[in-house]
Amino acid sequence: MKICYTSRGLLMLTREEIQMSEQQFTDFFDPEIQKIVSEDGCSIYRMKNVTGEGVITRYEILPGIELFYNDFHMSDGQNQNKLPHSDVLEINHCREGRFECEFANGDYQYVGAGDLAINRLTNETTSTYFPLSHYHGISITIDLPTADQTMKRIESVIGGLNIDVFSIADKFCKNDTCVVLRTQSEIEHIFSELYRVEPRMIAYYLKVKVLELLMFLNQVSLQDYQEERRYFARNQVQTIKKVQEYMTADLRNHYTLQELSEKFEIPLTSMKVCFKGVYGCSIYAYMKSYRMQAATILLRDTSDSITEIAAKMGYDNPSKFSEAFKKEFGELPSEFRKKLSK
Repeated sequence: MKICYTSRGLLMLTREEIQMSEQQFTDFFDPEIQKIVSEDGCSIYRMKNVTGEGVITRYEILPGIELFYNDFHMSDGQNQNKLPHSDVLEINHCREGRFECEFANGDYQYVGAGDLAINRLTNETTSTYFPLSHYHGISITIDLPTADQTMKRIESVIGGLNIDVFSIADKFCKNDTCVVLRTQSEIEHIFSELYRVEPRMIAYYLKVKVLELLMFLNQVSLQDYQEERRYFARNQVQTIKKVQEYMTADLRNHYTLQELSEKFEIPLTSMKVCFKGVYGCSIYAYMKSYRMQAATILLRDTSDSITEIAAKMGYDNPSKFSEAFKKEFGELPSEFRKKLSK
């Protein structure tokens, strides 16, 4: 979670702009989200439900532009961006985890680590979900009419930026689509610095980095960066989530892909493609990592022997379990437990 640290700069929000900004935020998010801290230009919100909790740190960057640090440790993200806003552009960068968005028409879209997603808030979304139960990233919302005036004011002072937010929206969001850009050095450079900026510099630094991002998007060729991302139908996603629940219900059991395909009546190829779309990796890789994560909890919270834990994770051979654990975490289960005891 970022620390609020603000100071007055060249372009500040007026009282009316702050009120409009606050109303826009409450329109985007569920009322269950509670403001817990607020300083000049920065607010921190917390949301909590039975699946965990999340923290949103919101900065008012420039008139018409806001930046959010999103830190979630939960699976059900409830219903964010629930109201359509055709004049608002949203930019999302995922640092860790995975984000699922369900649209009102039943389609699902996914954003994974390193992805930059750009969309216009035109289509109503009905729910959000974090398939890996955690998500860390940045969102930037741009109110196009207000931000356009802001860019003109900055241009009159600095000159040479030539940032056209309407042109950016038209380039990336034709036909109200969501475009996902592959991880590239330019994108990584811009956002990596946003994640580690010092609090004392944040008031001004965020302005500079957002302008840098807009300059990049204004100039970049979409063909060089666009990565086609599938939309998945609701029935496919629901089936895949049932597959995941079935496989993780008892980790002692192992299932072949063919067995899963037949049990849940989904074509094998569709099952593999959709599972990777939802969870970001193959079924085999997911279950291997899931077992190791579950093993760390047993090593930490129980006195079960490593042999017993290996059996609960579906390993008949404790040595193979220890080998897989070391490959995942860089240390043996015995070393992991010994470190915890200290």
